[in-house]
Amino acid sequence: MGDRGASPLCRSLSKYVLVFLFLALSGFIFLLRNIHTVETWNCQTISAIYQLQSRIQSSVVQENLPAFRRNSTFCPHVGQKPSPEDELEERYLLDSITWPGPPAGPAPPGLRQTSDPVHSLFTILPTKAGREWHLGEQLEVLVQMHDFQGRPKHYGGDFLLARLHSPELGAGVAGLVEDHRNGFYSALFPLLWVGSARVEVTLVHPSEAVAVLRRLREKRADRVFFKSLFRLGFLSETTVCNMCLPSHRQPLCNFTDLSTGEPWYCYKPKMLSCDTRISHAKGGYLKHLITNTEALLFQSDVNIKVQIHPSGSDRIFVLPQKDKGEEEGGSLKPEDIQSAASGYYYNSSWRPLDGAAMRQFREPSAITQCLSNKVIYMYGDSTVRQWFEYLVTIVPELKEFNLYSPKNVGPFLAVDSKHNILLNYRCHGPPIRFSTVVSSELRYVSNELDGLAGGPNTVVVLSIWAHFSTFPVDVYIRRLRHIRRAVVRLMDRAPGTLVVIRSANLQALDQEASLYNSDWYSLQLDAVLKTMFKGLNVLMVDAWQMSLAHHLPHALHPPPPIIRNMIDMLLSFICPENKKSQE
Repeated sequence: MGDRGASPLCRSLSKYVLVFLFLALSGFIFLLRNIHTVETWNCQTISAIYQLQSRIQSSVVQENLPAFRRNSTFCPHVGQKPSPEDELEERYLLDSITWPGPPAGPAPPGLRQTSDPVHSLFTILPTKAGREWHLGEQLEVLVQMHDFQGRPKHYGGDFLLARLHSPELGAGVAGLVEDHRNGFYSALFPLLWVGSARVEVTLVHPSEAVAVLRRLREKRADRVFFKSLFRLGFLSETTVCNMCLPSHRQPLCNFTDLSTGEPWYCYKPKMLSCDTRISHAKGGYLKHLITNTEALLFQSDVNIKVQIHPSGSDRIFVLPQKDKGEEEGGSLKPEDIQSAASGYYYNSSWRPLDGAAMRQFREPSAITQCLSNKVIYMYGDSTVRQWFEYLVTIVPELKEFNLYSPKNVGPFLAVDSKHNILLNYRCHGPPIRFSTVVSSELRYVSNELDGLAGGPNTVVVLSIWAHFSTFPVDVYIRRLRHIRRAVVRLMDRAPGTLVVIRSANLQALDQEASLYNSDWYSLQLDAVLKTMFKGLNVLMVDAWQMSLAHHLPHALHPPPPIIRNMIDMLLSFICPENKKSQE
C-alpha cells in the first residue's frame, strides 16, 4: 500500500529529513576542504571527530601493511644509481661476506638432521700428552659438528663463536673461527698472557637457521615496519612507511633525501597532503614469518647460543716465552703479536693490539681534563647514545641541557661551561626503530657531517649498524658510502678532526630477536663496516671483539664494565699517551 496511508504532515517531514541529511553531508565535505577555518570551531566538537578518527586509524594501520613480493630482492631500484666503481666495490663486499649454506634438497632437513651443540665436540690440538703452550704462540682448537642423532655433519655454514678467557686473571680474547665446509671448524687464539686459560666454543645458529635468516634478509625486509603521523589542525592520519613500498596499493609520499638520494616513502594520507608529516616512529614487527618446522631451528637453550662441550680438557696453562722469561704483568707486548684479534682483556682492562697506548680514566677529573675545550658529536643508534649517557652520569660537571627531547630519542646536549666541553648526541636518519621522532629531527649522518666546521678540537663518534639488520646488505653499503664520503670531505677541509667509529656488538638472542637482530646479521654488517673504512684516517672501537672477549653476558647495550673500557679507548684516542704531559 506504500505511502497512501501516510498523512501529508509525515510526507512533508520525510522531505525535510532528506534535506537535512544532504545539508549535513555537504557541511562535512566543506569542513574537510576548509580545514584551516576549522581551528576556530568549537574544540569539543572537533575533538570528538578526532578521537573517533584515531580509533579507526589504530585498527586500520596494522591491516594495511604492505605485502612485499617474496620472490624478488628488496626494491633494487631505490636510491641513486651507483657508479661503475661503486658497483665493483659492492660486488667485492658482498662476495667477501658470502656464507656457505646447507646443500640444496627437495625439502629442508628436519630438526634431527641439523647441528646439535650437545652432540658436537671440540678438541685442543695437538692431543699428545705433555704438550706445552708458551706466550706468543697460537692455540688451535678443532670443532666437529654432529646432528641431533649424533651423526657427523658433512657440510659447513654453522655460526660459531670462540673465546679464550681466564676469570682469575680478568683476561679474555676472541678466537678466529675457520669453516672447513665439511663439518669441521678450527678456532685459533693468540696466547697473550701467562697463566690459566679456558676455551669456550658456542653455537649461535646451525647452518640451516642461517639459511632462514638469509632468506628473511633478502625477501622480507618489511618485517619491521614504520609509520608517520600527518596532521593539519585537528585532523590527523597515520600511514605506513619504509625504504620501499609497493606503489600499486595507494599513492606514495616521497621523502627521499635530496642530498644523498637515500630513499624513504610513506603511503599518502587520504585527506592530507604529504607536507603535513610531523613525526616518524617504529610501527612494529611482522609475525608468522617462518614455518613451524623452521621455528624448531630457533630454540633457546637448544640451538641458539649454546656452548659446545670439549672432548677432554678445555683448559691450558700458558708458560712464559721460551728463553725470554716471563714478561712484566704476565702478558705479551703488542709489537710482538701478529693476530686477527684487535685486542684482549687483562686485569679486566682492554689492551688494543694495534700499537695504540690504552690509558685508564678512572677519575671523573681525568675525563674532564681530557675533554676540556672539546666539542664531541655523537651520531647513530642507541649503542652510541649509551656512551653519551655514561659520560653525563660519570662526570658531574657535565650538565645535560633540557631540549625537551623524547626520552631515549634525542637530540641530547650536555655542557660543562667551566671547562668548555660540549657533548652532542643525535640519532641517524631512517630506518630508525625509535619511538616517536619529530620529522624535522630526522637527519642523515652524512648531511650532519657536511655541516660541521671540524678542527683539532672537534671529535666525531659514529655508530650505525643495529637498525639495518633487517635490510639487504647493499642498503647498508649505500648508507656507509655516503657517510664515508662525508668523512673524507670533513677531513679535507679540517684535517685535525678526530673521527672514531664504534662497531657492532653481540647481544642476547631468543627466537624473536634472532629473526630481526641476530648476531649473524650484525657480524656481516660489522665486516662491511670495517672494510669500507679501512685505510682512512679514522679510529675504530672494536665493540664486536670487546663484547665477545668479555665474560659478561651479551647484551645489545653492553654492561658498564665493557662500556667503561670503550670510553677509555675513546678518551685514549682523544688524549693519547704522548700528549699526556701537554694536558
